[in-house]
Amino acid sequence: MDGHQPEWLEQVEGVLETLNQGVLITDDCRKIVYVNRIMQDMVGLVQAQMVGKTSSDFFPEEDTPFLNEQIQRGMTNKLNQFEFYLPHSGGNKLPVVVSSRIIEDPEGREFAVVSFTDITEQKLAEDGLRQANQRLEAQYLEIEDDLKLAARVQQSLAPKNIKWGDVEVETHYQPVMTIGGDFGLVGPSEDFLNLIVCDVSGHGISSALVANRIYTEMKSQIDQNVPIADMLRHLNRFVLSSLSGSVFFFTLAMARLTRQGGRLEFAGAGHPPAMLLRKGRPVQWLQSKSIVLGLLETAVDGDPTVSLDLESGDRLVLYTDGLTDVFNADREMLGVDGLTKIVQEAAELPIKEMKEQILQGVASWREGPEPDDISLIIAEIHFDPASVAGVGDLQLLTMA
Repeated sequence: MDGHQPEWLEQVEGVLETLNQGVLITDDCRKIVYVNRIMQDMVGLVQAQMVGKTSSDFFPEEDTPFLNEQIQRGMTNKLNQFEFYLPHSGGNKLPVVVSSRIIEDPEGREFAVVSFTDITEQKLAEDGLRQANQRLEAQYLEIEDDLKLAARVQQSLAPKNIKWGDVEVETHYQPVMTIGGDFGLVGPSEDFLNLIVCDVSGHGISSALVANRIYTEMKSQIDQNVPIADMLRHLNRFVLSSLSGSVFFFTLAMARLTRQGGRLEFAGAGHPPAMLLRKGRPVQWLQSKSIVLGLLETAVDGDPTVSLDLESGDRLVLYTDGLTDVFNADREMLGVDGLTKIVQEAAELPIKEMKEQILQGVASWREGPEPDDISLIIAEIHFDPASVAGVGDLQLLTMA
């Protein structure tokens, strides 16, 4: 064609000028025969500067292979749509969606009608979203690093296996998330061995922060050999005053052994019962006398501790409800009774193997992953009975 507009185009030109999209039309030689006013504004050129030229005349050489590929695809398929850009005479690039369709005029000649939709706002939004995602990813990585460090710190506070005189202690700690609200403490001193498990309500970062704060306060009390009853009252007041208005509360079970090995002082606060194992006898439960701490000023019982004599070979099991509040495939909860049975079956094993069998027994019962943090402390007490005067009765024990 000689670049002269065909008659049919003159008839629809008025309609094309009312569109809010840029439109150009090329003939079967890919030469431009028409551009509407919006298109001229998009590229900063007038129609006279564009008619008779091909689209490739306006794009840099490195982009023409892609452009020619899209033009060929449109000619083959009779239509095409892709995302590209329009070069402006001022040097800018205008992001657009290009839509093309091949039509045939009454004389059988083919023309390509190409529209250009400005997607500048969409691209700005995408860029903003991309930058926001990059910032979020960077913040996420920072949080991940912080959580890894927090997990290492919390793991460093996890109770350790120890040998204290004739007392052997095995421990296990597993948060359900990276960090958790459970903790255990095995605190030896010159005269006593303190065994504690504590469970702060909730999961994750906030519970872990509260747990670490309680841990620090508890460790300070232990280092000062504060009596257990006074320690419970102090911890309850501490949380009520320091974390006033929070939704956090906590439970604990604590045992204090004398160095001579024949005496145990126990206290619990809203916690599942500890278990005392004595050869040839059923498991015995040591129940909490106080309620959960951190909610009421009167949470600690007037006489919160239980003192009892031990026999050489006794084992003591302290744990959190991550070992009891688990469900099987039939939605039956293991509970304290179920855990007691698992503990009883493992009681004759060496203490380390006993710990592993308890954990495996709970895992075999449980359907799915751990629902809660897990803390477990097992102590095996040996001593020379001749060095301990008298053997008293166990107090406030419930037969399992």
